[in-house]
Amino acid sequence: MTNNKNTLRREALAKRDRIPEKQRVVISQKLVEELQKLLAILKGKTVAGFWPIKSEIDPRPLMSALKKHGFKLALPAIINKTKMVFRIFEDEGKLVDMGFGTVGPSEDAQIVAPETLLVPLSAFDSKGNRIGYGAGYYDRAIASMRENGHNPLLIGLAFDCQEVPSIPAEPHDQKLAMILTESGLRSF
Repeated sequence: MTNNKNTLRREALAKRDRIPEKQRVVISQKLVEELQKLLAILKGKTVAGFWPIKSEIDPRPLMSALKKHGFKLALPAIINKTKMVFRIFEDEGKLVDMGFGTVGPSEDAQIVAPETLLVPLSAFDSKGNRIGYGAGYYDRAIASMRENGHNPLLIGLAFDCQEVPSIPAEPHDQKLAMILTESGLRSF
């Protein structure tokens, strides 16, 4: 199963990498067009986004729009090789290196349990299964939140080309409730 996931990840990322940078920027900004739909379904007042790496879709225009509507923003912070938490994100100038080519709030930022997570991914299917980058940070963080009584709404952010026919789900995998791509917002 792991080999199959690795193959699906590699193929989906290769497709994503072929999207020209200018087109990725336009698509990332297009996500904001779904703001009214999102406002109607978001849980709570704290939304965790992510800082984009490589050819990843950029959630920052959407996060900026959410902030203007009164939402608190959070970003993932990698604590060690197995643990990730979410910290309040207020100032881009105070972000620190988290490894993997991304940044996040420093350890003096408040840890929170966001009610909604905008989730990065390598690939997704029509049933809400996702493949991350292979380290399992999101699956473990979400499982921990759920064990502690929090049930965040999980919305994947991706490009249409990252959809694959089927992902072999494992017991620890956390399913998405929705996906937001250039084609719009879809529920699973």
